[in-house]
Amino acid sequence: MQFRKSWIMALALTSVVALSACGNNGGNNAATNNGGNNAAATNTANSSGAELSGSILASGSTALQPLVEQVAEKFMDANAGVDVQVQGGGSGTGLTQVAEKQVDIGNSDVFAEEKLKDADADKAKALVDHQVAVVAIATVSNPDAGVDSLTKQQLVDIFTGKIKNWKEVGGADQAIQIINRPSSSGTRATYENFALGTKTEDLAGSIQEDSSGTVKKIIGETPGAIGYLALSYLDDSVKTLNYDGVEPSVDNVVSGKYPVWAYEHMYTNGEPNETVKAFLDYIMTDEVQKGDVVELGYIPASQMQVSRDVAGTVTTK
Repeated sequence: MQFRKSWIMALALTSVVALSACGNNGGNNAATNNGGNNAAATNTANSSGAELSGSILASGSTALQPLVEQVAEKFMDANAGVDVQVQGGGSGTGLTQVAEKQVDIGNSDVFAEEKLKDADADKAKALVDHQVAVVAIATVSNPDAGVDSLTKQQLVDIFTGKIKNWKEVGGADQAIQIINRPSSSGTRATYENFALGTKTEDLAGSIQEDSSGTVKKIIGETPGAIGYLALSYLDDSVKTLNYDGVEPSVDNVVSGKYPVWAYEHMYTNGEPNETVKAFLDYIMTDEVQKGDVVELGYIPASQMQVSRDVAGTVTTK
């Protein structure tokens, strides 16, 4: 009887070990088979063999915010010891905060050299640029404005106050309400640089709002409203307008036909620590570039047939 009890206990112990091994192998296979390109997200070990841990704080561009937030959630799901927080505030805010080491990542629609000038020029030199995508900016109006396309000159005249009614550009007899961004906004800088070709003053009666989500809501609900949004925010609540007859589509951006676009930068102050680097590396994986980036209306920089430098010069690749 004693022999039988010992044999049963040994058999039970062997079964537990075998089941445990199967469970561990199943977990490894799940990580390996998760799209093939999710290694950066599921690899929770750093170079020393320990699991990734720590916090990451990113702030800045609201145009880039949806992508960073979505990828951050996936990264945290795979790395339980990491907490990633994403804040808006505009590109200027993100760049200033990362330059002052108040955040780990400064998200920006513009090159740091464009925003951090004069007294802050030296701070810009310390920042390391991580270009994670391309964003295109479209002119949008309230759906009842009654126009499908505007020329560059018409846009300049609208945003400088020379044209004040939609009927002056073939639309409804409706006063134009400008929904603009604050001066710290990278989206505004991109729009002024590549859609208007000039900086504009803040007109009396115009509305300033930095949050792209709020801008979309205001334009959709305000008669006569006009503004601009990243392609990632477009839906049927606003009317997307062509620019000089060119549709703000991904294909037209990639080919260089549509000029109102910019790189999406995630700046770090010097080289990032191991946890931040793992997050940035994950954003550049095929899983994110071919998945989240495209899904949310951004464009992988690798797809661009043209490139643009800090001076705004466009060259064909």
